[in-house]
Amino acid sequence: MSWKFESGIPIYSQIMDIIKLRILSGIYTPGGKLPGVRDLALEAGVNPNTMQRAMAGLENEGLVRSVRTSGRYITDDEDLINVLRMELSRTKVEQFYHDMKAIGLTQEEVISLVLSYGGMKK
Repeated sequence: MSWKFESGIPIYSQIMDIIKLRILSGIYTPGGKLPGVRDLALEAGVNPNTMQRAMAGLENEGLVRSVRTSGRYITDDEDLINVLRMELSRTKVEQFYHDMKAIGLTQEEVISLVLSYGGMKK
């Protein structure tokens, strides 16, 4: 996953979303150690202070924890990760459905489209 940032949205917030997605998708595994702030900042092309702010936000959300002198780790609370994964999934589905309705598709057409996507059959 690349670090692509949009204008008009704070960078630290976008970094939080990217790292959260990496956690929810399993790229960063529960209990796993995160790269250091400086390494992540270099990879993302941002100031380390911006990355630090994003990490603090993820800690506040309970997705990341700091271990003094050892670094930051992904939560090992798989229930929390699953709840957040389902919440994000619902949000994405709602947005997709809203977008499809906005272009005039019926519910049946949306369902058919989803079922046909990726070789799935109705």
